[in-house]
Amino acid sequence: MRTELVSEPGDHGRPNEDFASVGLPASGQGGALVVLDGVTPPAGSSGCLHSVPWFTARLGGALTELTLSLPDVPLTEALSRALARTAGAHAGTCDLSHPRTPQATVAVARWSPERVDYLVLCDAVLLLASPDGTVTAVRDDRLDRVPRALLASAEICDARARNREGGFFTAAADPSVAARAVTGSVPRGGVAALAALSDGVTRWVETFRQGDWTDLFAHVAEQGAQAVVERVRELERADTERVFLGRAKTHDDATAVYVEF
Repeated sequence: MRTELVSEPGDHGRPNEDFASVGLPASGQGGALVVLDGVTPPAGSSGCLHSVPWFTARLGGALTELTLSLPDVPLTEALSRALARTAGAHAGTCDLSHPRTPQATVAVARWSPERVDYLVLCDAVLLLASPDGTVTAVRDDRLDRVPRALLASAEICDARARNREGGFFTAAADPSVAARAVTGSVPRGGVAALAALSDGVTRWVETFRQGDWTDLFAHVAEQGAQAVVERVRELERADTERVFLGRAKTHDDATAVYVEF
């Protein structure tokens, strides 16, 4: 088995808000990966005393442990329990009802000799490659379908789209949001490799149009996850006129986890 994990901050002067893990039980039976992309809040209060990296470390650690230690528990239940555990760690000091309470997007995959289970929430992406080379992108596209008018400002987004029906959902403080995730299961023999990517890496496809998901997967598999992150950084630096980036920040935290069976 080959595994790679790369995570780079968008700004080396600030902590990386992403989280990534790969768990391989000593039994040699199965394993799991977790990628969280922490949501950078706008300036102002978030109602919380804690940083986004604190939140993603807590949630990611809990989700990794639960996913591996409870292999028969559905991933939605594992995420729900991890959210409840994390919320309990700061419910007494923070306003968890605030729309900008620390939150993250999620990609999880868990494999056994029989199957590969997956869960994606918001704009992280999971790529599954079959033995014949076919690549399937598992995406939660609700954010893509939100009317642009509802994303015009942080205030409008928080009031009308964030964690609301007709909008999009992130992992924050409400355990019930786990049921909103895109989930599925495929036979283990149908998956030769997989990759989980934060949107700082999926810019390669979604922002800079370097190719499709199959092309991106091939780049990760052949050149390595670090090479893909470096290529994204090159593209970001070259976009001096912000033709591709528009209003988006120049560099985002970029995380890629690759597993080849």
